[in-house]
Amino acid sequence: MREYDKILDLDNDVQAQLFDAILSDEGIPHRVVSYRDPAYSSIFQAVRGWGHLEAPSAYRQRIERIFDDLKHAEMVPETDEESPDDQESRL
Repeated sequence: MREYDKILDLDNDVQAQLFDAILSDEGIPHRVVSYRDPAYSSIFQAVRGWGHLEAPSAYRQRIERIFDDLKHAEMVPETDEESPDDQESRL
């Protein structure tokens, strides 16, 4: 059995599902651990965050690179859409 280490914190359910799908597609063994506990009305998520991702330490750099690429992609604006300023300047 492989030993899994905490690799990174996850912010929310959407991020967890996205990462789970990407890492599964890449064939990277991993576990998504949620801090949600219905018995305590999810109080641990409010204090500790949504959860974290675990994987064998041999995959740490690869996973962190994928995470950084996703974070960068979220911050780069779409180039296909015009900004409101561009639309006004054409009028």
